Amino acid sequence: MRCPFCGHEETQVKDSRPTEDNSSIRRRRQCPACGARFTTFERVQLRELMVIKKDNNRTVFDREKLVRSINISCRKRPVNPDKIELITNSIQRRLESSGETEIPTKVIGELVMDALKELDRVAYLRFASVYKDFQETDDFRKFIDKNLNLKNE
Repeated sequence: MRCPFCGHEETQVKDSRPTEDNSSIRRRRQCPACGARFTTFERVQLRELMVIKKDNNRTVFDREKLVRSINISCRKRPVNPDKIELITNSIQRRLESSGETEIPTKVIGELVMDALKELDRVAYLRFASVYKDFQETDDFRKFIDKNLNLKNE
């Protein structure tokens, strides 16, 4: 594994352990050249997934893009990064085990929405505002009234 800091070709594994949900192996690595430490994850890829975009273009499923979008929604929220990893692993597993090789973005978006609704309602609303393409403040109000039971709180 190449060092992400100095580019040295070889790094040493200092510690390996399964993740909390046993879906991947977490490895702590150290570069002998610069001494930097970093973490890598090793996961099983069951099949190559293609994502069908709204404009019908197809692209390879990018797990890191999914992680980034969830992280953006959870920014400055009291959400443990391990929870984001668990959500991402769960969504990826569900997609890979669905039997489909082409997944519409709508399916991925709904899985993320379901997970975020349980995790953090503000993150859920943030994700929804981009995913549902809110244009006006009234779009927020309608979405909240329809999807978040705030009347009793």
